[in-house]
Amino acid sequence: RIFVLGIGFFTLCFLMTSLGGQFSAKRLGDSPFTIRTEVMGALESRGVLRRMSDMLEMLMKRMDILARLENSTDFHKGEEARFPLDRFQPAAGLMERIQAIAQNVSDIAIKVDQILRNSLLNGKVVEGRRDQCEVPRDPKYPDCAGKVEWMRARWTSDPCYAFFGVDGTECSFLIYLSEVEWFCPPLPWRNQTAALPSPPPLPRVQAAFQSDLAHLLELIGTGKESLSFMKKRIRHLAQQWLRAARRLEQKLKGRQRDQKHILIHIGFLTEESGDVFSPRVLKGGPLGEMVQWADILATLFLLGHSLRVTVSLKELQSHLGVPPGRGNCPLTSPLPFDLIYTDYHGLQQMKQHMGLSFKKYRCRVRVIDTFGTEPAYNHEEYATLRGYRTNWGYWNLQPTQFMTMFPHTPDNSFMGFVSEELNKTERQFIKSNKVSSMAVVYGKEASIWKGKEKFLAILNKYMEIHGTVYYETQRPPEVPAFVKNHGLLPQHEFQQLLRKAKLFIGFGFPYEGPAPLEAIANGCVFLQARFNPPHSSLNHEFFRGKPTSREASLAGGGRVSSQHPYAEDFIGKPHVWTVDYNNSEEFEAAIKTIMRTQVDPYLPYEYTCEGMLERIHAYIQYQDFCTTSSPSLPPKAKSPAMQSPPSPLALSPNATHLVWSPSASRDPRAWPPVDSLQVWVSETRHSCTETCRRRGLVCEPTFFRFLNKKEVFLQLSIACDSTEYEMNHLYPAVAENVHECYLQKEPLLFSCAGYNTKYRRLCPCRDYRKGQVALCRDCL
Repeated sequence: RIFVLGIGFFTLCFLMTSLGGQFSAKRLGDSPFTIRTEVMGALESRGVLRRMSDMLEMLMKRMDILARLENSTDFHKGEEARFPLDRFQPAAGLMERIQAIAQNVSDIAIKVDQILRNSLLNGKVVEGRRDQCEVPRDPKYPDCAGKVEWMRARWTSDPCYAFFGVDGTECSFLIYLSEVEWFCPPLPWRNQTAALPSPPPLPRVQAAFQSDLAHLLELIGTGKESLSFMKKRIRHLAQQWLRAARRLEQKLKGRQRDQKHILIHIGFLTEESGDVFSPRVLKGGPLGEMVQWADILATLFLLGHSLRVTVSLKELQSHLGVPPGRGNCPLTSPLPFDLIYTDYHGLQQMKQHMGLSFKKYRCRVRVIDTFGTEPAYNHEEYATLRGYRTNWGYWNLQPTQFMTMFPHTPDNSFMGFVSEELNKTERQFIKSNKVSSMAVVYGKEASIWKGKEKFLAILNKYMEIHGTVYYETQRPPEVPAFVKNHGLLPQHEFQQLLRKAKLFIGFGFPYEGPAPLEAIANGCVFLQARFNPPHSSLNHEFFRGKPTSREASLAGGGRVSSQHPYAEDFIGKPHVWTVDYNNSEEFEAAIKTIMRTQVDPYLPYEYTCEGMLERIHAYIQYQDFCTTSSPSLPPKAKSPAMQSPPSPLALSPNATHLVWSPSASRDPRAWPPVDSLQVWVSETRHSCTETCRRRGLVCEPTFFRFLNKKEVFLQLSIACDSTEYEMNHLYPAVAENVHECYLQKEPLLFSCAGYNTKYRRLCPCRDYRKGQVALCRDCL
């Protein structure tokens, strides 16, 4: 009897709880699926009441049987009875309570049934009205009908649609497509109340230079070796950062700067991307990316901007306001960030989870891109048609939204990083303690040393060779016995090694890392290999799939470059020597000369803390890819009535190139300033990058819009028998042999990179600040 009573009681409790859950879960607004589940909930609730009534009736019958057994004479046998009679006295009271509950439930069932019937009748009326919506035929919204058709078939494919109220009816489709997305016109019956005027925007908070890096270290967070490495680097350079920030603050003289809300999402450190870097921090893995991200964080913080840092997909979704689901719907609210700094992994994650909002807000993204993305690879349609499509390109961003570690191509913005600066005392100490017969090999991985026995044998004749190759248990066999291998060194110990060494030697890999600049800054001479033939995606696995044709390289005009083109092109001798390692005599002669050469520690200004702060300040202040008007497109048909406006360019006094005409108007918001522009015509084997460099200038892709006119060919005395508009990353250009001129049809394809033996290109060049190639003389 106790068992049966217990079962009955707990069944009653369970059913009451279930009934309460059925009612509470159906309150309007409690669930994103409310509209769809109201009708279903009505039927389910009625069924629960019926089942509850049936269970109580069964419980009553069993209690009645127990009562009859209690009165039988066979049930009591005096002292031998196992259960005394008084133990069952409360059963009568429980019986009465159950009877009362049963009656109440019966009454409730009748009332709820009446309510649900009325609700269903009203619901049918509402659904009837909702299903009466028709797809509007508005020429301003040509995609509306197609989108509604798609919603009919696929609206259940992602829970995010139900989150925004889609329930399978025509009206819910149209409400979503007009109010959440923007493919259909607003429904008249949804716009009965006049919208209140939006309040005027609040004045922007002004950015102020920061002087306490402790808050930044908190923002970066913990839990990964890579984060610990970045925080340690920031602490180590803290005093240099603070001194540089004070100098830049004085240089700007109190200029007004709006504080930006910036999200920094380091995608390659997320678990979803594999985070192969964090486990390798202590094993000699590549640290260049983490060096750069640490310096980016320090720069943005010291400039006084409001930062959020994420290294997980969950945090990214939370900060962006991503709706629940599979990422097909827009964000739930306007993007709260003015700028987002991320990498290719983060870019892919944002596209996957932001839905249509990604296209809307991608102008705010800045992509940290180590090797660069050239326009031919960035334009999706062109890359697909012309064979430039890779694993990383085709994003259709403005090419200057990609930010590189070195100034590989002016098509992208040069972000960079910093190297440690030396004070006067440290520089003097280094000069007096250099060991002229000591060399350090560039390369932490044993594979870099493989096949280099010939070079090492020659070098060993003159110098003591040191290495920093990582190993766990035994010396790597690729490292010869005469090499003093220190294993992986902490950064400060590696710096001390460089301060003693005379030579820092590279064996061709890694490409374009920060270590050579650190070595040169510590008074070393950097000796590197010249590549012949050039290494590129055509003949080297490392470059295959990267969104660039830059042959690490072929800087343009057939001039072969090296392992570290920046060091060769922008620093050069006596600090940087580039030789053919296949020529033993040239290699040995270079070592002998380097041992006799005295050099001072040298660091280009653009790789100092102040140089990076100055550069990023200018980008944040002047680069605006969301409001800047795009260049006017060429006319679709050749018509005398459709002439482009007159060119604002004029022939230079020596008639060799074009400059901005003194009489032409200037847009004060244009950046870089237009009066820094010079227009030159390339040779057939030269890119615009090389053409400008040969004249001590830098190619400036934002100026292409001024060159993309037929009148410019005439001003340069170029005869054009025909002029065509086409989509080609080498245009504007002229095929001189046939007197055919070509103008650019797609502004995203304006590119400083690339050349063809058939064409001479029109190239927009500008001046630049000494030691700061990213900025023109008046760009700050």
